[in-house]
Amino acid sequence: MVEPHTRSDESIADLVRDLSEQTSRLVRDELRLAQAELKQKGTQAGAGLGGLGAAGLLALYGLGALFAAIIAALALAMDVWLAALIVAVVLFIIAAVLAVIGKKQLQKAAPPMPEHTVENVKADIAEVKEARQREH
Repeated sequence: MVEPHTRSDESIADLVRDLSEQTSRLVRDELRLAQAELKQKGTQAGAGLGGLGAAGLLALYGLGALFAAIIAALALAMDVWLAALIVAVVLFIIAAVLAVIGKKQLQKAAPPMPEHTVENVKADIAEVKEARQREH
């Protein structure tokens, strides 16, 4: 025979329902926080990359002019084609060294993470564990 529900059973059921609702709300709030944090970081990164791109483009034009001047100066002592070849080889060597350094730096970089959200979730988990230990 099934016993009728007592008042304490109803309060436990209410607590379980409340816990479920609060957990769902907490997860949704943490996801919204992570989304907002990543959006803010993305906006800042986009603005920074735009400025760096413009600076890089102008620097590239300046380097082209500088290399033309170096080739012209070397052409005073040798044929123009030889001066251009020497400058090109030196540039390719520098590019190879920079590519190796850049690859190493990329390998060291950590993936972007919503740090505040991760900290909040860890704190939430710790609090839930602590609350469960107090109940038992």
